[in-house]
Amino acid sequence: MRRMKRLAAAIFLLGGFLGSCLATTPASADNYPSRPIRLLHGFAAGGAADTLSRIIADGLSKKLGQPIIVEAKPGAGGNIAADAVAKAAPDGYTIGLVTGAHAISAATYKSLAYQPAESFEMISTLVYYALVIAVRSDYPAKSLGELVAMAKQKPGALSFGSVGFGSTHHLAGELLNAAAGVEIVHVPYRGDSQSVTALLGGEVPVIVGTPVLLAPQIQGGAIRGLAVTSPTRTALLPDVPTVQEAGIKGYDVRTWAGLLAPKGTPPAIMAALNAATRGALEDPDLKQRLETAVGGEVRGSSAEEMKTLIETEIAKWTGVVERAKIPKI
Repeated sequence: MRRMKRLAAAIFLLGGFLGSCLATTPASADNYPSRPIRLLHGFAAGGAADTLSRIIADGLSKKLGQPIIVEAKPGAGGNIAADAVAKAAPDGYTIGLVTGAHAISAATYKSLAYQPAESFEMISTLVYYALVIAVRSDYPAKSLGELVAMAKQKPGALSFGSVGFGSTHHLAGELLNAAAGVEIVHVPYRGDSQSVTALLGGEVPVIVGTPVLLAPQIQGGAIRGLAVTSPTRTALLPDVPTVQEAGIKGYDVRTWAGLLAPKGTPPAIMAALNAATRGALEDPDLKQRLETAVGGEVRGSSAEEMKTLIETEIAKWTGVVERAKIPKI
């Protein structure tokens, strides 16, 4: 009798174990998603990352049939949000939108709580776009060349604002310092809107900002765009010359945005997220909204292509940080 009881108990435990295993295998992704998905980003509400997140969330929601809840976790150049994604359950219900700052963090921080490439499963890139170097309309410098000349006369006397330390905006300014042989001091703010407010209020004479946010102010005459950071002019600001046009040859800074998920998210779920993202990007209306939001170019990718992009960007910005002798934090 005892032997039969032990056998029955063993069968019961074995059945529970097998059932648990079956419930957690990738096959359980067949009904994904069955509830709302969180989409985290690391920048202030109202900025470019927030706008992009809300646009792509709308497209993903239509493709996946579930609400996509956008949540901003601003700070540390996007690192707070990236860390939250890295530590989330790898079940496809927490994903993140990252920008070019995601790769820059590997170059500007002594250590991170996660690895920008290895701690995540990549979903797809979304869009690429340039930045713009701008001053208030009443500022003495009428061109980038004049700004550089002023900076050379008084090294360290001028400052430029950005969306935060370790952002692409920040490194674009530091690359300008190195390329032009000037010393314009960086002042970090928490998002595009705060940096624009600081410029208009006279806290800083120069900012590196997102074209879509600055375009209305430039077109309205409150702000003057000195140069865009891409090799060619942008459709959003066709009258603003490039940095290269100002005589700083080889200068090229374009940031990007993409989606990722925690490491270990099942392949079937990653495939579903990639397919939904790339499918959403093919929608003409959503594509136009994304491109208009940042004045850029929509470009989806495979997971492997996005990982290669991040690894290439890490190498590029590490070189910039070392050449500019920017102290790591």
